[in-house]
Parts: sequence; structure tokens; C-alpha cells
Amino acid sequence: MTRAVDHFADRLRAAPQSRLQRGAAAEALELAREMARRAQAVEEPGTEPREMPDAGMFAAADQITVAVHDLALVLSDEGQVEEALRLVEEAQKRAGV
Repeated sequence: MTRAVDHFADRLRAAPQSRLQRGAAAEALELAREMARRAQAVEEPGTEPREMPDAGMFAAADQITVAVHDLALVLSDEGQVEEALRLVEEAQKRAGV
């Protein structure tokens, strides 16, 4: 899962600004927010999830990297890891990078 997100992040960093503006950055931000919500649900069950802020299109790669690596540290179930990996792969396809 972390290798997949590192690859996605590298592709985002190499993408032209126009690609980021056409939706790749927004797709990455949505993925980062979902992964952060999942990590928070494991670490702080029963609390209101905090939303990852939009730090701009050039920060999207870093945001997905941090969120997925954080999630990877708290997941213990193989099924959850596989689901997170699927979400990363799907987001990268939708982002077109």
C-alpha cells in the first residue's frame, strides 16, 4: 500500500500544473481525506473525524503520502490493507497520472 501511494505521489509531483488543475490534485486530496478519516477511526474511535485541509494542488502528493503512511501504521487487518490499496489504485487511475 505504501509503495503504491509513493508511486502515485511521485507521478503527481512530475505532473504538469495543467494536469493537477484538471482534477488530479482534487482526486489526491479526496484520497488523503478518506485515508485520514480511516486512520482517525482506528486511533480515536467514537470521535468526530477532522478533515484534512486543502493545502493547494502542489501539496496533494505530500498529503496522500502522509495520510496513507499514517493509515498503514494503524491497520492490522489484511482486508483493510487490501481495501486501502484498492482505493489508492482507483484514485490514481481517476487522476490520470
